[in-house]
Amino acid sequence: MNAPPNAHQGVGVQMRGVRRSFGKQEVLKGIDLEVQAGEIFVLMGPSGSGKSVLLRHVIGLDVPDAGEILVNGESILTPGVMDKFRMAMVFQSGALFNSLTVGENVGLYLSEHQLKSPAEIARIVAEKLAVVGLKGTEEKFPSELSGGMKKRAAIARALIIEPQLILYDEPTSELDPLSAVVIGEEILTLNQRIGVTSLVVSHDRDLAFGIAHRIAVIHEGEILAVGSPDEVRRSHHPVIREFLHADFHREKTSL
Repeated sequence: MNAPPNAHQGVGVQMRGVRRSFGKQEVLKGIDLEVQAGEIFVLMGPSGSGKSVLLRHVIGLDVPDAGEILVNGESILTPGVMDKFRMAMVFQSGALFNSLTVGENVGLYLSEHQLKSPAEIARIVAEKLAVVGLKGTEEKFPSELSGGMKKRAAIARALIIEPQLILYDEPTSELDPLSAVVIGEEILTLNQRIGVTSLVVSHDRDLAFGIAHRIAVIHEGEILAVGSPDEVRRSHHPVIREFLHADFHREKTSL
């Protein structure tokens, strides 16, 4: 396993005693985690374990019932703190606007806030699309892209703000194995190229062990283990063993 790059623009994230309930259901049960600046940290666990809910708290879309989340040591609930750091999220669906071209989707933040001239936005969009292997797709519409290409376009859109932290919600869901490998390689390349901190939520075991500097395993709102991929593989926790070695066993049938 490679260590996180020394030269990075990433930020560190700390979660301390984070709790969240929806009605009578306690979804997060006192989460304590620390994501180091510049690392790829994968939060792994089965569906319904609280992974995506925790991610929404980190980006500020939800507020915990108790506990705190800090970026570089500052609480994200303190007024003005979220404005100090550049964070982007790549949603599970990609969340592209079907009525806009790929180029318009990627450059939407810059154009809506009138931060650059149209010519400069076009240059930046082309640059970010090239980074994720989508050179020349500016005039296409999302409906013309494959699932993997949509995910890469969403990553390009995240890169527009030169992020210090990128949060990925199930980035390989609904993708074929080859496309999933390409997305994993994109996350690795971005980490190595610009040192952005990456917090990845996934139940994809191959992705987690292929890209992570460290992995946390969450189950029913609790962290069961945190460590390097090798350390997590060697865990004797019965729930972790079951999750890592679960597979579908299908009887062969003849036509």
